Amino acid sequence: MRAFPAALERLTEQFARLPGVGMKSAQRLAFFILELPDEAAGDFVSAITEAREKLHECAVCCDLTDQELCPVCRSAERDETTVCVVEDPRDVMALERTREYNGLYHVLHGAISPMDGIGPDDLRIPQLMQRLGSEDIREVVLATNPNVEGETTAAYLARLIKPLGI
Repeated sequence: MRAFPAALERLTEQFARLPGVGMKSAQRLAFFILELPDEAAGDFVSAITEAREKLHECAVCCDLTDQELCPVCRSAERDETTVCVVEDPRDVMALERTREYNGLYHVLHGAISPMDGIGPDDLRIPQLMQRLGSEDIREVVLATNPNVEGETTAAYLARLIKPLGI
């Protein structure tokens, strides 16, 4: 059996850690990166480094941003009485692409999953509850994913939010 250089094995293993990437795809990606011209490979590394250094959670909604507030929270044109609760930043992107929703968001950064050791304290639920208590929010849309974890999270949030009269 052919042994690959350790650096190539390590690069392949790192790509294989990405969601939905198996070993064959990881090898293809590793070879693709190795075949890039130096400038293009440097651009790739710079983009990863820049994203890791500059992106952080919005101080209000916990979505990803490179400023203190994300574009949605900064916008004066959004309906500030409605908050859509989603599991992760990709959900915000998907909803924004529809151009149908004009309210605010709150990103939990996950869903309750006891099997994976993720409980309510591991999510951005305290930040959500603080917002609901301090802002003029009249409606909360629970847009968690339609799976066991998403439904569990939505049920948990509904129980917390109901006493607030929202």
